[in-house]
Amino acid sequence: MATAIPERAGISEAEWSARQQLAACYRVFDHLGWTELIFNHITLRVPEEEGAFLINPFGLHFSEVTASNLVKIDIDGNKLSDSPWGVNLAGFVQHAAFHRHLPDAHCVMHTHTTAGMAVACLEDGLSISNFYAGQIAGQIAYHDFEGITVRDDEAPRLIANLGDKRLMILRNHGLLSMGPTLPIAFLRLWALERACQIQVASAPMGRLREIPAEVLAVHQRDQAKLVRPGMPGEAEFNALVRLVDRKDRGWRD
Repeated sequence: MATAIPERAGISEAEWSARQQLAACYRVFDHLGWTELIFNHITLRVPEEEGAFLINPFGLHFSEVTASNLVKIDIDGNKLSDSPWGVNLAGFVQHAAFHRHLPDAHCVMHTHTTAGMAVACLEDGLSISNFYAGQIAGQIAYHDFEGITVRDDEAPRLIANLGDKRLMILRNHGLLSMGPTLPIAFLRLWALERACQIQVASAPMGRLREIPAEVLAVHQRDQAKLVRPGMPGEAEFNALVRLVDRKDRGWRD
């Protein structure tokens, strides 16, 4: 997916590839309608550079994010590159909690989609009553709402509530996903978002039919039989990048 490295001092090949992948992801989110004005974030560790991360410029819509205008920051949100754009404190404080404490949290994603927030507002959260909910059953953590995330003292509770899960429903708030690669984090979030969408669409029709535990076990076991090209999540993510490219390739610059 990466294209030629521009003549910019201090940008390694590894960083430029990460910048392009992250910029593509912001455009994919826009394509899917997972946007909220200038808010929400996807963060990505810079490969081969300890303690460096990429985040969207605060003030731009996801459709305006490019590889070049992503902001490089440290774990405390301080800028490491010359950029005219700031960083949303409410965004990175939450993401930094996971990046700081979880070695496998290479990429962290957070959304405020209508379906995701609707399920986050339900007392019982996600109903394990549809195909996608069945795929991720047992993989979702919950964290109670504490207000806008700008305080570092919330981090221990976020980490404790996450446990060994890598998907989280932030109650009254939205959805969170992370992974060792961006495509894996994306595929996890996509499955959770689809599960929420289907629940929101089906709940008004009547009582939801929960999937029995013995069927869930078979459903999740048989997922392993689905062989995809490339690394996990790559085929799905790259298919959406091709759709984005047909609309606008400007994110690559």
